[in-house]
Amino acid sequence: MSDAGEIVLSTARLFFTRFIPDDAPFVVRLVTDPDWIRYIGDRGVRTDDDARGYLERGPIAMYARHGFGLWRVARREDGLPVGMCGLIKRDTLPDVDVGFAFLPAYRGLGYAAEAAAATLALASERYGLRRVVAIASPDNVRSLRLLEKLGMTPEGTTPNADPDDPTVLYARAL
Repeated sequence: MSDAGEIVLSTARLFFTRFIPDDAPFVVRLVTDPDWIRYIGDRGVRTDDDARGYLERGPIAMYARHGFGLWRVARREDGLPVGMCGLIKRDTLPDVDVGFAFLPAYRGLGYAAEAAAATLALASERYGLRRVVAIASPDNVRSLRLLEKLGMTPEGTTPNADPDDPTVLYARAL
């Protein structure tokens, strides 16, 4: 079903696989999207080689350390990758956080909500997490609405937040 390997998680319309270096062209498209850069930040990824490095240092390294990370999200109907969603353990946060990003053409279709809800269920069922957080730019209204729809509540700004670029911290007990 996917060249990225074994399915980690699936929903009615989506399936999640671990990223592999061959996903680099997709990752370049995703992380160079203007909304990604505006709301998540510029990761300096411009080429497939940059993307392979990003994947190896980020999601792939996190799989090895924690057994989870950001996963490639694709449509079940045709295997087309549409975004990423998963669990991230950041050194700057006390709890694991849920993260998601989708290509512009696949926003507003409920994919992010479906993916994030399934990820939260997996966090509890497979990984035994009892609390999950999420971070978002305060002007990323769509993400903030989704976090609230997922039952997450705001807890202020992230620790060590840049006063010129604050990040809102949301949390939810599982």
